[in-house]
Amino acid sequence: MPGPILVTGATGNVGSAVVERLLARGVGCSVGVRDPSVLAPRPGVTPVVLDLRRPETFASAVIGAGGLFLVRPPAIADVRPTLCALVDAAAAAAVPHVVFLSVVGAEHNRLVPHHAVERHLARGHVPWTILRPGFFAQNLGAAYRTDLRDRDELYVPAGRGRVAWVDTRDLGQLAADILVDPSEHRGRGHTLTGGEALDFTEVAELLTRALGRPIRYSPASAFGYARRLSSRGLPLGQVIIQTLLHLGLRRGHAGTIDPTLGALLGRRPRTLADYVADHLQLWRP
Repeated sequence: MPGPILVTGATGNVGSAVVERLLARGVGCSVGVRDPSVLAPRPGVTPVVLDLRRPETFASAVIGAGGLFLVRPPAIADVRPTLCALVDAAAAAAVPHVVFLSVVGAEHNRLVPHHAVERHLARGHVPWTILRPGFFAQNLGAAYRTDLRDRDELYVPAGRGRVAWVDTRDLGQLAADILVDPSEHRGRGHTLTGGEALDFTEVAELLTRALGRPIRYSPASAFGYARRLSSRGLPLGQVIIQTLLHLGLRRGHAGTIDPTLGALLGRRPRTLADYVADHLQLWRP
C-alpha cells in the first residue's frame, strides 16, 4: 500500500481542495506545515513538519509519501534552495509521483519562478506532472478582496485583457485524481483554464449584478499596482512577481480557452459566476 499523499500549501485554495478530494476518495494525506500544532485534528490527515526555508525538514516530511503535491508559496521567489531542493528530497525518498502547480506559459517564461521548478523536474529523477492553470477565480476573494469589499473596485494592471478564469476547486480535484492514478499523466504538462474568458470590465459587471451594488474596474498602472501591494506589506519579490503576472494579462497571456480541464474532469469546469454565487459573503461590507 502506498503511503499518504504529502500536500504542500494545504491551507491555501488549491491545496485545501486537493486534501478534500483525497479524503473524498478515501485516500489518506499528510500536510506539510511549519507548526503542526496549529492544525485541528482531522481523520485521514496527518500534519508533518515542513518548512520550505528549512531544508533540514525535507527528508522526514517526504519519507514514505505516496505522492507529493507541490505549490510555490507567493512569498518564495528563490526556488532552488526551497522547492527544487524538496523535489530532490522526494526523489531520494523514492516518492512515486510529484504534481507541481505551475502557471500558464511558465515553460517559456524565465521571469516567473515556476520556470526553474519545471526545468528541475524535467532534469530530475522523480516522475512528475505539471499543471499550468490560468488566473484563479479565487483571486476575487483573496488578492482583490480588500479593494472589492472596501472600495467597490477592481484595481489591477490588466488593461482590456481577457481571462479564462479557472476555479481552484476544479484544480484540486484534478491534482488529487492524478496523484491517486498518475499512469496517464507522467511527464506531461496540462494547460488548464475555465470554459469562458471575461475581461475585468465584464467581471465588475458580474459582481455588480451578484452583489447588488456598483463595482467598477479601475485599470491600474504597473507602478500604481505595485505601490498598492507594497502598502499592504507584501515582500518586494512577491510584489514584482504579482505585478508581472498581471501585466501579462494585457498581452493576452490568460485569455485563451483550453478544453483540457473539462476533458480531464469529465464535466464542465466551474464558471466565474459559479464561484461568485458560492462566496457572496466574502465581499459584504
